[in-house]
Order: sequence, then C-alpha cells, then structure tokens
Amino acid sequence: MLKNKNVTLYVTGSIAVYKSLELTRLLVKQHNNVTVVMTKSATEFVTPLTFMTVSKNHVYVDEFETPNADRVNHIFLADQTDVAIVAPATANTIAKMANGIADNIVTSALLATTSPVFVVPTMNSHMLANPATDANLAKLASFGIAVMPPATGFLAEGYEGKGRMPEPTAILDWVQERLQPTPQSLAGKKIIVTAGGTRERIDPVRYLTNDSSGKMGVAVATAAQQAGAEVTLIAGSMKVTPPTGINVISVTSTNDMYEAVNEQFASADGLVMAAAVSDFRPATSADHKIKKDKDHPGMTLELVENPDIVATMGAKKRADQFLVGFAAETNDLKQNAQKKLTAKHLDLMVANDVSQSQIGFNSDDNQVTFMWPDGRQQQTPIESKAKVAEEIVDIIATDILKEK
Repeated sequence: MLKNKNVTLYVTGSIAVYKSLELTRLLVKQHNNVTVVMTKSATEFVTPLTFMTVSKNHVYVDEFETPNADRVNHIFLADQTDVAIVAPATANTIAKMANGIADNIVTSALLATTSPVFVVPTMNSHMLANPATDANLAKLASFGIAVMPPATGFLAEGYEGKGRMPEPTAILDWVQERLQPTPQSLAGKKIIVTAGGTRERIDPVRYLTNDSSGKMGVAVATAAQQAGAEVTLIAGSMKVTPPTGINVISVTSTNDMYEAVNEQFASADGLVMAAAVSDFRPATSADHKIKKDKDHPGMTLELVENPDIVATMGAKKRADQFLVGFAAETNDLKQNAQKKLTAKHLDLMVANDVSQSQIGFNSDDNQVTFMWPDGRQQQTPIESKAKVAEEIVDIIATDILKEK
C-alpha cells in the first residue's frame, strides 16, 4: 500500500481536474503527506484553495512565490518527493516532459525529480491518437516513467472515445501495484524477444511490410527485464522505444532477423517471437528506382518464401529451451493458431485477432488466447499490452520453465 509517503500530485489543465480532488483525498486517507502542484490552466477548473483544504498543505502554482525564502521551490518539491503523480496529464505537459522543457513550476519540478514518476494521460481521443503524442508517451516510457493507459468512455466533447482520466481508485491501485517490488522470476535467464515488422525491398525506395508497431514485443521485453532476465531484443521497424538496459539488435528484412535469432538462440534459455515477419519477399530487388512504363502499364511482382524463423528454432531447440509464438490472424483464429502451435513445436501460442482495430496492430490494448500443446486454452479480457506481456512472462516462469 502507498502509505506514509511524501506524494507530490501534479495537476494540469483538464476538465478532469475534479477527479484529482478525490485522488488527493484517497492519498491523504492512506496517511500520505500530499503536496499539490498546479499549472495555471488547472486553476481555471478547480481553485488551489480547494486542494489546500483537502491536502492540508500549501498548493504551489507560481514558481516564483516564496512561502519560504530559503527554498528554491521546484528543487524543494523534487527533493522532498517519494512518489510523483501527474494526473491529469495533458498533451501539452506530456510533450514538455518528453522534451525536457521546464517553463512552469510543474515541468521544472518534474525535470528535477529522481523518485518514481507516474503519468495519467488525459485528453481528447484525437489528441491521444496523434503520432506526436504517441511518440512523446513512448519517450516517457523509455525514461522509466510509468504511463497509465487512459480510460474509454464519454468525453467532455460529447462523444465516446479513449482519453478519459481513469477513476481515482483505479489510479491509486495502478500506482500501488507498480511500487511493489517485481518478483525476479526470470533471474539468471537469457531471453530473446523479437518485435516490429520486417521490410522486404522491391527497389531502393519501395518495400513490402505490414502494420506492426512493435508495441507488443517491446512490452514483452520490458516485462522480462523487470522479472530479472537478460533480454536481447531483435527489432525490425518499430514505432516505440525500448527501455534502457535491453540489448537491441536492429534488423530490416526477415532474412536479417532469421540470422540474428539463429546466432543468439543457442546461448539463450528461450525465444518469444512477437515480431510480425514477412512470409514472402521479392524474388529480385532492383538496385534503382523502378520507373513506370507507359507502353507496358502495370507490374508483376514475383515473390519467394522467406525462412520460417519460428519453425526453424522449434525444430532445433533443446529440451531445456522454450519457444513462444504469436499468431496474428484475421479469421479462424484458434484453428490457424492450433496448426502453428503443433507444426512449429511451440511451448505456448499467443493468438490474437488483428482485424479488430481496438486490439489489432498499433493499438495499446490487446486480447489474446493462450494455447498450450496439451490442449489448454485461456482467453484474456481486452487489456493493455503491458498486462498481456506480464501474463506471458508469468506463464514462462511458473509453467513452461518448471517443466524444462
């Protein structure tokens, strides 16, 4: 439980500020010393006096106010903080945090904070989906800052969408869960994880690829690292940044990924094949840009099969090694996944329906069916990819490795 801590709650300019009052009350109820820091925009929704009444502490709004002449306010706030929570966190504040901008007391104090920081993104669904926001959130995660998935529901603009601030009780539970020491269930294990999509060149400016963002693979790599494993991430094209401390091998084509996995596999305890690799590549790749031919409109592209990385590793794995595969399907999910599970000698198949936008490529959420060789199956609810990754790591540690 988050208790008897100095908690600094950073409140930024969103209509959801009213929920931060309840979060303050919950934190105080658990005997935490709560200091609220507000942007000036946030004070347009709820007054500092209201937060002061609930927290029983001075509320900071102006970096240059001097309640104590011997304090530099933003440094004092950072130094006294055991846990920092930014809720609600607007797109503006997130962008500033991601790029080291310190132009108000909130961003200045956060830039100086060395204790755990938890960010609760809260904004319109279109702002949340903007590539700039997505990149900024990925940056925060790469800095070691915990980012809570936003809730989906009725927005202030009058329609349903993703971007709502979760309920205060959910935020408190999320923070408390992440403050718990992570069991080192994979300590001493060397794990390979693949992520992202591969690119198969047609010519110097064109290629065949897919919509994989790399989010699921990076989530698995992160969860394995947190569980104590030595992680090597073999990554194709991705839209996310892996955390520090993970050995990253960047590749382009399926052949590149095959060679990298093949080289690393012998010394590894296991492989989680989360990458979306291309099954086929052009038979030839031009060394120059292919031009249109008015006399012969259209083009026929001959494709040849790429090596099957999972099947190859499945055929050569030792008895003490494990292999986890993913089946990204658009139809007949379980039937197709079962065939791959058996044919490729997997210890676990993670099957998901990528035809659904809520849980498909580029989404922050997923819903998967875990399938074992003995016929067991278990479907998850729709949940964050980080949560799915934690479940995969737990299965590896408590189920698969115990059988090896």
